[in-house]
Amino acid sequence: MTSSRTVVIAGAGIGGLTASLALAAKGFRVLIIETAGRLEEIGAGLQLSPNATRILIGLGLHARLSARALVPEAISIMSARHGGEICRLPLGETATLRAGAPYWVMHRGGLQAALLEQVRDHPDIELRLGAAVEDATSHADGVTVNLRGGTDRAKTAWALIGADGMWSALRTRLFPDASPRFSGLIAWRGTVEASQLPHDMITRRVQLWMGPHAHLVSYPMPGGRQVNIVAVVPDTWNQPGWSASGDAADIKHRFAQARWSEPARMLIDAVAADGWRKWALFTIPPMAAWHRDAMALLGDAAHAMLPFAAQGAGMAIEDAAILAQCLGEAANENAAGAAAALARYTNLRRARVAQVQALAERNGRISHLAGAAALARDLVIKAIGPQLMLARQDWIYNWRP
Repeated sequence: MTSSRTVVIAGAGIGGLTASLALAAKGFRVLIIETAGRLEEIGAGLQLSPNATRILIGLGLHARLSARALVPEAISIMSARHGGEICRLPLGETATLRAGAPYWVMHRGGLQAALLEQVRDHPDIELRLGAAVEDATSHADGVTVNLRGGTDRAKTAWALIGADGMWSALRTRLFPDASPRFSGLIAWRGTVEASQLPHDMITRRVQLWMGPHAHLVSYPMPGGRQVNIVAVVPDTWNQPGWSASGDAADIKHRFAQARWSEPARMLIDAVAADGWRKWALFTIPPMAAWHRDAMALLGDAAHAMLPFAAQGAGMAIEDAAILAQCLGEAANENAAGAAAALARYTNLRRARVAQVQALAERNGRISHLAGAAALARDLVIKAIGPQLMLARQDWIYNWRP
């Protein structure tokens, strides 16, 4: 019986919670270990394209997520030079019909809350907060996981999954030479009350503003009362973390100095002086393996990427689906079977993730072009047109586990 198998997951973020639901759907018992004493809303908005929403809906989350999501009508590619639209990629019903699943934007905390509700409703999933994986040892029966926090100090599991993010403790133990690499970019985020913006700037669209050595993304949050703003600029500041306070004067000066168009600077100026948060953008360089014995990595722990393809959460969700599929197929085997299943999981995921990582890096370079190169880019995008631009996303959006 697969229900006799226990999988321990380190980390209760988007990847870890999704993996727990996918594994429980395959008949496993799952123990999630999370160092935080409580799960709080971290981050701001995120985009979930059909490759991710398809999986979440398949796990029974449609009602909980659709109530927290907004369906954008389009992605508008904007020019910082003249403030106009270069190209508009249709989303909404078009994306749903094309890919068979919706394109959603929502608050990261809303996604985590929906996943958490689903996890707590499942009898075969235990979430242990304020606990940590201190050590893990592989053996013939699987993995002995030494824990801090809770009544039992050790747990024998069939497999251990590290979904503990960019600064993964399990990755450090398994692959000490694989460490986060600073990209030389930082992201600033803030929110604007929609009532503070002109009516023609309050749209149900994701807007990507491309400018000299920087770019800006804006989109409405569910409920329509706030607009999420993310600005990415080069910088040497590289402290770990997701929510350092940012100086509004600094980010305003950067966009004014680069002579961004008035609509883009209006978005920057509308964020409250104390409303900016910033984080340094790190990546995990491609690794030769994500697993060792019956232990494996998932999501940012394995392949943290730049956010310029809007696929960070999507890749973690895809990982979770393939991980559960591979472990489910080997559920009646011994610990060696678990190790082989994790090797299959790695082999099935590495090429696709590397492709998306490369796309994100390429998108970042293209978005930050300046001068004649930026003008040529805009002309090429116009010539390609929205339908072909959207078709170029099919390999991402139409993916199925």
